[in-house]
Amino acid sequence: MSASVTHRSRTAGSDFSALNWQITDAGLLERRLGYYAVRMSVVAAMLCGVAVAFVVVGSSWWNLLVAVLLGVVFSQAGLLAHDVAHRQVFRTRRVSDVVGRIAGNVVVGMSYGWWTEKHTRHHNNPNHDELDPDVQPEVLIWATESAWGRRGLKGFIARHQAGLFFPLLTLLSLDLRISSVKALRRPGMRNRGLEAALLVVHLVVYIAALLLVLSPLQALAFFAVHHAVFGVYLGMTFAPNHKGMPHPTGDEDFLRKQVLTSRNVTGGRLIDAALGGLNYQIEHHLFPGMPTPNLRRAQPLVKAYCAQLGVSYEETGLIESYRQALRYLHDVGAPLREAPAGRGNR
Repeated sequence: MSASVTHRSRTAGSDFSALNWQITDAGLLERRLGYYAVRMSVVAAMLCGVAVAFVVVGSSWWNLLVAVLLGVVFSQAGLLAHDVAHRQVFRTRRVSDVVGRIAGNVVVGMSYGWWTEKHTRHHNNPNHDELDPDVQPEVLIWATESAWGRRGLKGFIARHQAGLFFPLLTLLSLDLRISSVKALRRPGMRNRGLEAALLVVHLVVYIAALLLVLSPLQALAFFAVHHAVFGVYLGMTFAPNHKGMPHPTGDEDFLRKQVLTSRNVTGGRLIDAALGGLNYQIEHHLFPGMPTPNLRRAQPLVKAYCAQLGVSYEETGLIESYRQALRYLHDVGAPLREAPAGRGNR
């Protein structure tokens, strides 16, 4: 998250200003370097442990269990890259970019620069049909109007996207890599030579490890399981946050634009760890630079303030959050399923 976006979020709208002062006075925007030192060490230790297990198990189908664990570790590394991009960990852009590229490009195999730019646009206009890249009509659609004219496989997916949502998540990891390569081919991206080189390092090390330790068939299976788990985990982390929530017009003030389009997920410390703090999505969108461990402390303050203003504050359990998102996808595709033959293909 760029510094300019964070600054705007702290100053936009009188209703937000009072909350911002309250959060600042409580010290909830201060860095938590100790927390992140421990969290990074844990993720690094997990990555090293999985690497050792991969070599020890060797050329065996049991290594598919290691592939599952590696998918989890990649997801946790991606969540760390997310926090780094928001300047939750380090104040300066230079240090953030170095650590972010290590976590994003080298470990995960995704362009950190491309994702940061895309995610910044999402934070600026969450759930906006034209300005939020996360709701643009691609494989899935978030507005029925986007589906008219879809034919063949795309039309089939649009009609049945709720049922296909989780199977499609298995391809999310590959989509991130393809999108990264496409972005790096476009001129104008900062440090795209460095980003491309780091992605090559990731790819060479990853493929070499698979071919040196596993048989070709085992390597293909490991790749498929690893990236399927990574994609599903990552998708399940982000899906509850905005899917099925209102789509703004762009006329809302900052506080309402962020609160009304976001959904919190309840569940305690285990959910906090599994979702990397993104279960406090409302607080995160209001204060994107707030360190993850402070979001839990900010939540009752934000909730009480929204109640005082009469602003709807959405929170639900994890399963219910998925149910709401899937119901929304189902409803968006309903007119296509009910349309007379041929209308959906016009």
